[in-house]
Amino acid sequence: MTSFLAKSIDWEITLTGQVLTLGLLSNILYSEPELAMLQQLAEEAVFSEVPFAETQPKTIAGLKLLTNWSKRLLSDVKVMAFEEVKVDYVRLLVGTEDFNTPPWESVYFNDERMIFQEETLKVRAWYRRFGLASEKLYNEPDDHIALEISFIAHLASLSLEAINANDQSTFEKTLMAQHDFLEEHLLQWAPTWCTLLYENARTDFYKGVALLLQGVLIELGEIFDIQASR
Repeated sequence: MTSFLAKSIDWEITLTGQVLTLGLLSNILYSEPELAMLQQLAEEAVFSEVPFAETQPKTIAGLKLLTNWSKRLLSDVKVMAFEEVKVDYVRLLVGTEDFNTPPWESVYFNDERMIFQEETLKVRAWYRRFGLASEKLYNEPDDHIALEISFIAHLASLSLEAINANDQSTFEKTLMAQHDFLEEHLLQWAPTWCTLLYENARTDFYKGVALLLQGVLIELGEIFDIQASR
């Protein structure tokens, strides 16, 4: 039996936490920030805690930054705080002349830092294997950080469905898929990207997101017995 399957883990709680936390991070990292959405996150105190990797030091540090930022957004500097996040989003996730945080896996595995490379095609094949495709197929690299963590959330949701259906075979298959995708792709580059995101962010919002995602990745590595890149 694969070692992580033999662990004493409450998989239902763990997988539910993955779905919720990775879903949140995927939405934050994929779309241009909108004031209404950020205000809702702040008002609902979403960053007071998360249901996955909550004991990881990186997660705790990230949530502290995000909570402090949320308080600022809800204060009388709301517009200023929002505009700062919008500017940071373009710098960090869209790209300007000084683009130090490209959010695509393939960039980190070729000297020319090009997109739509071998890694992109391999990630696309993984999505297709589970009936998924990027909404902007052929117009946007499939190996965007937000898409890859959304895929892990999707696999976690499939494992949850298998638990509810008492389908051990599918449960093990989807958990193994999560392990293999993490080992072959996400954990090979995303920890490095998180460090770059933290170092280059000018707002506590994206610094907090970087630390939160790092905590999640560390937790995933520990659960699935994978040595992540640094």
